[in-house]
Amino acid sequence: MDEVLSQAVRDTGAHIGAVYLLTHDGQSLLMDAEIGLPPEIVKPWTTVRLDAAVPVAAAARRRELIWVPDHQDLACRFPTTAIALPYRFAAAAAPIQTPSRLWGSFVLMWPASHPYDLAQDEAEVMELASGKLAALLQETGNGYAPRHTSRPRVVPPPEPQVAEAHAVGAARYVDRLREGCVAIDLAGRITFVNGLAADLLGGDVPGLLGRHLWDVAPWLKDPVFDDRCRAASVSQEATSCVVRCPTGRMLTFELFPDPAGISLRVTPAAGSRPIEQYTREYFGSRGLPRVDVFYNLLHVSAALTRALSVQEIIDLITDHVMPVFKAQGMAMLVAEGGKLRLIGSRGYKHALLDRFDGMTLASPFPAEDVLRTGEPVFMARSELRRLYPHVAFDDEMAAWAFLPLTVSDETMGICVLTFGDSHHFAAEECASLTALAGLIAQALDRALLYDTKDRLAHSLQRSLLPRSLPPVPGLGVAARYVPATPETGIGGDFYDLIRLTDTSAAAVIGDVQGHNMTAAALMGQVRTAIHAHAVAGVSPGEVLKHTNRLLIDVDTDLFTSCLLVYVDLQLRTLCVASAGHPPPLLRPPNVPAETIDVPTGVVLGVDPDACYPILEAPFPPGALLALYTDGLVESPGIDLDEAIGSLAEHMTRASAESLHHLAGTMLSHAPHTERHADDIALLLLEHRPDRG
Repeated sequence: MDEVLSQAVRDTGAHIGAVYLLTHDGQSLLMDAEIGLPPEIVKPWTTVRLDAAVPVAAAARRRELIWVPDHQDLACRFPTTAIALPYRFAAAAAPIQTPSRLWGSFVLMWPASHPYDLAQDEAEVMELASGKLAALLQETGNGYAPRHTSRPRVVPPPEPQVAEAHAVGAARYVDRLREGCVAIDLAGRITFVNGLAADLLGGDVPGLLGRHLWDVAPWLKDPVFDDRCRAASVSQEATSCVVRCPTGRMLTFELFPDPAGISLRVTPAAGSRPIEQYTREYFGSRGLPRVDVFYNLLHVSAALTRALSVQEIIDLITDHVMPVFKAQGMAMLVAEGGKLRLIGSRGYKHALLDRFDGMTLASPFPAEDVLRTGEPVFMARSELRRLYPHVAFDDEMAAWAFLPLTVSDETMGICVLTFGDSHHFAAEECASLTALAGLIAQALDRALLYDTKDRLAHSLQRSLLPRSLPPVPGLGVAARYVPATPETGIGGDFYDLIRLTDTSAAAVIGDVQGHNMTAAALMGQVRTAIHAHAVAGVSPGEVLKHTNRLLIDVDTDLFTSCLLVYVDLQLRTLCVASAGHPPPLLRPPNVPAETIDVPTGVVLGVDPDACYPILEAPFPPGALLALYTDGLVESPGIDLDEAIGSLAEHMTRASAESLHHLAGTMLSHAPHTERHADDIALLLLEHRPDRG
């Protein structure tokens, strides 16, 4: 297998190659062997999920050759890979397969100087290599398993044959240059060092040969130097940076790579400028070194995977993307029904936003080109006016980036970034912005889908709750329902009031375990069952007993807590039964509120033989009864009895002109007033002596 990979690298002129094999569960690809990559580059890519947006996974998944001609194309099609490898290169990935089985895939990489198209002979070499690798694996048998170590097998590149006299002459030539010269292999080991470089590294030539550069000079564990080594290895292009050595001297490191390693030329940095000025000189004029931009984008990409709402995505772009690229404005638009719909913006005047919100896709505007081609557009003000003379841009911006929001080869919208100062879009910046737009599109697609599902779920939940409660003469009623925050999911809290006679009613409140559609659906069944049994004239304990048997019969994995209260206004009494639910609060006239100590039965849906004892309590005119779910009182680290006692004190102190105002006051006592971790249901009943 190693020889096949080495020959493919040699015959195509590639400088990097790797073989990935499919795991037995078919979910991931493990790197089995590689050639031309330093260990620091290999480690993050030793395991790749088959469903990942990575060329080597796409080749295996689609069972076809994937060609990526440059970093811009990589940014458009595989934004996650472009963010993780922000360097210039070309790559091709091909599946390793037989007619009956997919074994994995392999990838070859070329320097950025490779022609835009993959040559026919290169494609043929890859096809031949794929067949040879598949045949070797087939011969090994179905029992073959990929390596389970964290480091794949490293295939060494061919070493040139150099005569001893030639090597000695080369060493003397380098010494005469009076410059520091160091050569390292792909593992970072020093394979050559001259005397001047040895002095700079704090050692002598014999003592440094064979040692790792970063062990010899720990001060080179600098993020900028590390990034330039990665860039040189992947792109095979010369690069440079300035590093401060322990003595305080500024040293310029020029890196010249080839497939076997990197040659370093070390010279004193010109002048005595601060290190930040050297960094800006080498990495552009954006104010931040490219490596810092890279790590910032990694943070943004990780945050985007967790974003559940459009607003979160807009905030991430505003806080972490616009400052890095020094953008003054941002607008996010999606294509719907042949028009553009604005879903978020920063830094734009409302009048300008109103002009473009609702614009048809056929309008003369760069967005139409981006949506049609899926390619980004970067242009200065003069070019924008020349190409689109009928479009009025009065936002005083100097440059624009129109970025496609593409998911699964479909462009769903555009992200527009604007720049107030004269702005030159370097190739690296264009690729970074394009890759970032791809990640934004994936997050936005999830957020829009989540928003739709969330609206449908909560619409279902609210449809299962009573639209209005029946009037009962002499009984004041107020009910509130507060859903949990969107990321928690739909809940199963419910309440109801059932009129039994002209002077009596049944009040119920409950909480189905879980936050999903199943919980909401079960809530509807429980509420219906309680209503049916209550109007039949049985006691609260019997109602809960029959409802419990129903839940046992439907064989659900969820359980339900429930509190059922019969209110008799003529007898001025309450009859209460509980299935594992928090106790109700009663505030008699001119008396502090306190809990009603109801005997608690087990929650519904657990024990088919469970019984639910009842308790009778007085309910005099002017008394106030509060039924609630645990979302109003439960909080991590807080004792539940103490929390209920605190709610009773709050209820005692609260004064309100109406029950609805009192309900709002009690909800303000919830432990999570801004981000509710659980649903809250609240039902207030007041015995009004002026009934009728």
